[in-house]
Amino acid sequence: MPMTAPNPIALAGLDHIVLRSADPPRLERFYVGALGCTVEKRQPAFHLTQLRAGDSLIDIVDARALKLAVPGATPAAARNLEHFCLRLKSWDAEAIAAHLRRHGIEPGEVRNRYGAEGEGPSLYFADPDGNTVELKSPAR
Repeated sequence: MPMTAPNPIALAGLDHIVLRSADPPRLERFYVGALGCTVEKRQPAFHLTQLRAGDSLIDIVDARALKLAVPGATPAAARNLEHFCLRLKSWDAEAIAAHLRRHGIEPGEVRNRYGAEGEGPSLYFADPDGNTVELKSPAR
């Protein structure tokens, strides 16, 4: 029986989802007014508003301004979910990238990004159906 490398991906939970919207203020009013979210952070350079939803975030991005490109991802016009992010219990970027490659997944660049627990490294990749997935480090 061949030896396999340990899986370096230990999920802690959902960090955030990013929704594309043709009318971001309307969607923000809905999540704040109807569901009780609060505005956590505004990032005008990215046309992005981040709403606190318990331990997680719901990010709203202006679909008309979004120009993200993740290799293998579904075209933007075909969906309104930009991506979802899974928070990990531990972070070893090299081990995670090697693990993903063993599964035929090409990981994106590791960069520092803001999530539900604050700033930290993360990377993006596309799942087999073209959905964009982000893996994020635990809080530092």
